[in-house]
Amino acid sequence: MGLLNVFTLPNLLTALRLVLAPVVAWRLLEHDVEGAFWLFVIAAITDLLDGNLARWLNQRSVLGAWLDPIADKVMLLTTLSMLALTGLLPMWLLYVVVVRDLVILAGAEGYRRLTGKLDVRPTLSGKVATFMEFVLVSWVLADVALDLGLHGPVESLALITALAVGGSGVRYVWLWTRKTTAFLREQGRA
Repeated sequence: MGLLNVFTLPNLLTALRLVLAPVVAWRLLEHDVEGAFWLFVIAAITDLLDGNLARWLNQRSVLGAWLDPIADKVMLLTTLSMLALTGLLPMWLLYVVVVRDLVILAGAEGYRRLTGKLDVRPTLSGKVATFMEFVLVSWVLADVALDLGLHGPVESLALITALAVGGSGVRYVWLWTRKTTAFLREQGRA
């Protein structure tokens, strides 16, 4: 991969999202929810732009394909963590998200160690879970930052998000188990 393939506008937008994650966390630590909200909005815009620009400008790259979901996860997990730590979201939701992510990573690493390869593709359930996390975090940030008075549905939205996250975790476990079983059969070990 040449240096020019790394420094594309889509990759730079994705990198900006990574840089913004700790700044959003810092603003939340400082109880500046409005500042965190607007930085989160900027990050969301970069997320909308990077993939589309990569397609439109024909600047798709392996780096971008890996970096984009990492930037999404870092931004969401950082913001969700800070919202839970500051009491704006329930702490149990953070535990559900972290456990699901650790289970997915452990399954992926176990499969990679067993097979020597790793082909990670997002599932529909994973995309739904990420979408629900994004909606919940956006809802809470917007509600507090703009004083919208929308706090009532947060508990229900947190529960729906937890169900989506948990369901996607179960789906990933099922997929890794199926892939591992197929590999072992192919190798004559199952």
